[in-house]
Amino acid sequence: MSLTRDFKETVKRRIDRDPAFREELLTEAVERLLSGDVDTGKSILRDYINATIGFRELGLLTEKSPKSLMRMFGPDGNPQARNLFEVIGRLQDRERLRLKVEAIR
Repeated sequence: MSLTRDFKETVKRRIDRDPAFREELLTEAVERLLSGDVDTGKSILRDYINATIGFRELGLLTEKSPKSLMRMFGPDGNPQARNLFEVIGRLQDRERLRLKVEAIR
């Protein structure tokens, strides 16, 4: 299911004005990935990237083609762990945020 333009613009406006929302969106994406819900995690990361840094700038930071990055986070994308964690690391750097894994029973 693809998101409507209005929804994407609403998310973009919220991300622009609300740093806590932006951080939570990145955190949720990583939590989904770690829990094994890779498709949802990639989708949230794609929305986060589109609404913040954009694939062009991310490509410059990672020295990867923006088109390759877009495919990586697309519905059929299957990023290698190295690429996925490099992107997450760059996004954390840009956000000036460090995500921490916590064990919960």
